[in-house]
Amino acid sequence: MDKNFARYAKYRRKINKFKDLVWFVTKQFRKAILIVTGIGGVQAMEGSLGFRIFRNGFWYDFGCVGHKVITTAFATFIVDQLQAESSIFGDFKYHQIGTGSTAESAANTVLVTPVEAVTTGSQTETSAKVYKTIASISITGTRALVEHGLFNNATPASGTLMDRTVFAAVNLVSGDTFEATYQLTVSDNT
Repeated sequence: MDKNFARYAKYRRKINKFKDLVWFVTKQFRKAILIVTGIGGVQAMEGSLGFRIFRNGFWYDFGCVGHKVITTAFATFIVDQLQAESSIFGDFKYHQIGTGSTAESAANTVLVTPVEAVTTGSQTETSAKVYKTIASISITGTRALVEHGLFNNATPASGTLMDRTVFAAVNLVSGDTFEATYQLTVSDNT
């Protein structure tokens, strides 16, 4: 076991857990304001990314590292699919990672600095309103990963980026495995 990496993973997991709690409380507060003011509930989609690293025979869980940025391209894609469905709607399972630290933006269409091969993730649902995809990406060199994207095509530039998440840098080495868990929650009017 790499004790320094284990300490770092534990530290990042605590930070990520706190950030996740702040995100949840803020979301609940916004929802309460809308209900109290009579505006009502809000229907929305929310993405979240968690990951863990396999190194030297041990898994290191970093927890949830980010919420949000569903891209404008994905929102447009959904509207287009409602008008003329194509088979690519169910293909949002291609994970890509990168080292580009440019801030997340709904205008993103690709990762800033992709590394490693695009990996096909599994597809399941954790509940009737939560889509989940998990991919294990083999690391082939020394990397300071900070970004993850989910696409509907194994060639990202030819597909649509659903979500790009930027997180605190994680230094990885050849032989590590980065396991990404992406979830998309589609809420009803509550």
